[in-house]
Amino acid sequence: MSNTEEIKTGETNHPPTTKVDDKILYEETTTFSDPLPKSESFGSTSESDEEGEAFRKNPFLDPDVAEHWSVVYEKSRYECRAQFDPTFTWTEEEEKKLVRRLDWRVCLWACIMFFGLQVDRGNLVQAVSDNFLADLKLNTNDYNFGNTIFLFSFLLAELPSQLVSKKIGPDRWIPMQITLWSIVAMSQCAIKGKTGFYATRSMLGLLEGGFIPDIVLWLSYFYTSRELPIRLSYFWTTLSATTIVTSLLAFALLHLRGVAGWAGWRWLFLIEGLITLTVGLSSFFMMPASAVQTKAWFRPNGWFTEREVKIVVNRVLRDDPSKGDMHNRQAITPRRLWNAAKDYDLWPLYAIGLVAYIPQSPVNTYITLTLKSVGFSTFNTNLLTIPSSVAHILTLIVITRLSEWFNERTLVSMLQPIWTLPCLIALRFWPGSLHQAWGTYALVSVLLAYPYCHAILVAWTSKNSNNVGARSVSAALYNMSVQLGNICANFIYRTDDKPLYHRGNTDLIIINILSIALFLFTKGYYIWRNKQKSRVWNALTPEQQREYKVNTKLEGSRRLDFQFAH
Repeated sequence: MSNTEEIKTGETNHPPTTKVDDKILYEETTTFSDPLPKSESFGSTSESDEEGEAFRKNPFLDPDVAEHWSVVYEKSRYECRAQFDPTFTWTEEEEKKLVRRLDWRVCLWACIMFFGLQVDRGNLVQAVSDNFLADLKLNTNDYNFGNTIFLFSFLLAELPSQLVSKKIGPDRWIPMQITLWSIVAMSQCAIKGKTGFYATRSMLGLLEGGFIPDIVLWLSYFYTSRELPIRLSYFWTTLSATTIVTSLLAFALLHLRGVAGWAGWRWLFLIEGLITLTVGLSSFFMMPASAVQTKAWFRPNGWFTEREVKIVVNRVLRDDPSKGDMHNRQAITPRRLWNAAKDYDLWPLYAIGLVAYIPQSPVNTYITLTLKSVGFSTFNTNLLTIPSSVAHILTLIVITRLSEWFNERTLVSMLQPIWTLPCLIALRFWPGSLHQAWGTYALVSVLLAYPYCHAILVAWTSKNSNNVGARSVSAALYNMSVQLGNICANFIYRTDDKPLYHRGNTDLIIINILSIALFLFTKGYYIWRNKQKSRVWNALTPEQQREYKVNTKLEGSRRLDFQFAH
């Protein structure tokens, strides 16, 4: 049955939404009908434009839309439903002030928690600069296999973790995750050989898996779809900032080699695990379940006044009404899970996640071993990783800002593989590669300063899901594809390809070119899908369009009145 036929038969019962991609709002406003029937629209063109802009900012100005979503919120027992008010207004200055406060209370703590993740996830790279492999009698392949175990365990935990988080709430599950994995991280100070190395790698992966989509879900309760990518860019700048902090910390801690008969890397795991444990325990008190649940026995006044709570809730719902179709303690049903997983329109983004981060991964994993191999000392090696981390922060913020300014995702994100391609070619074919110490250091540092597009891709996946349940699943599936790519990356550099890794670097060049091709394909695919939807939508009368918005059974990105971001 065609989409047009479905509308004519009235085979519909899904809540309405007028959410479309921001880019479409100003590029294709003539494509879709006015939200009201022609008889209800204003007379002049300027008045019609003003009316259309008002409806784009607040879809609940349509009484039918407001009434239907009110019923949906009540039925789902959405925790913020009492604050839903279609006619509520506020000033732009009030909203800006409130967003700044959200940044300090919500986004900043999210970054601190991500710091806790990256400390325990990334300190193995620093440990191997302190003869970690030699002390445990491990070789390069053992190191690769340990990383693969971690990533595979991380991947397996992604979707289950997201389901648990949706059931009990990210405000409860995330602090539990951090506390548990910090205990495992500290226990690494006692490992004696290959078995202990593999076991702790697996346990860390299982406990850390799902953390990132869980955090994204929590952030989405407070931020609009346009604000989220920038906040996620702050989130991922924490990764590079953590590398800087832990590199300096490692410089000090690795000097403890010999204290109490321990190697420096054992002190590194113990002390950094204690830091993460502090973050985990504090998170139980720093993560409110929602904007209307900030009051607690230890925070009797909450974060917001009653008016501020209404602003936080209504601005998020007007940006995406579907954010209230589930409450924050509601599990995802098998049907929702299946429908989200089989949404093929999101598969191009999963494909990008699988491929885009492989080209730079082996270089990053081996950076300390590479720098030691060309003559740098253990302590200088850790300090020399700092410049690329600083540059990485800058390029990440710039690329995310460019995406916001131009309202463009695909071509801006593609700057990442365009940046890394010439570096990989030089790494493979330059005669001084892995021979000339400072030349190799400069080349590797430029490569690792690449503009990281992950924040854009995460927010892009969330936006194109257009549904709370689908958003939870798609975030996990996207991150699973990224972890699967990381697993593949661990098989690029092999012992039999040492020390120049010519075969591995050739493979990275090919994968990098494939990544560029995938970005271009995704751009073309979403343009084609949007045109396809527009043709069907424009064939309907205004009355049919109105009926569709109110009653269609189609969910998420399947809706005709939803346009894909690209």
